[in-house]
Amino acid sequence: MPKRVVAFTGPSNSGKTTTIVKVAQLLKSTYRLAIVKHDPSDKGVFDKEGKDSWKFSQTGAEVVVTSPTRTTFFSQRPQEIHSIVKLVGDVDLVIIEGLKTLPFPRIAIFRNELDSAYFPHSNALAIDSSVDLSKYSVPKDLDILDLNDTKALCEWIESHAQVVQES
Repeated sequence: MPKRVVAFTGPSNSGKTTTIVKVAQLLKSTYRLAIVKHDPSDKGVFDKEGKDSWKFSQTGAEVVVTSPTRTTFFSQRPQEIHSIVKLVGDVDLVIIEGLKTLPFPRIAIFRNELDSAYFPHSNALAIDSSVDLSKYSVPKDLDILDLNDTKALCEWIESHAQVVQES
């Protein structure tokens, strides 16, 4: 099965992470998954100060920690998304959170109100009953999905995820 990519975007606290977890729980029985999280504020802390891996990272080197149950890659430089997709290895589906301008099929998540700035970069809007669509001019080419219907979100992903060619 070729590797495919789909993305989620939306404002802070819109429910992106919760939605991705629900979708991943449902899709994991059919697909080998990878999830890529964008941290635009560079706030993520993934290594504990004083540990060997932290000391290695302080040198500026790329660091890989491997164990019988996992492998962790600590990079000291930004990576292009296609390099990251290749890095995650043998998976069927990569779900990206964020990076809203990358050209991948994208579901924008909203609660309470829409932000039209997301429309040009999205293929679908996932909303709940707190959003009154009659207040907005939503482009007709955007699919409207029920944020609380995880099965429907998964069906959209399965029919829209983009195949990526790896070289």
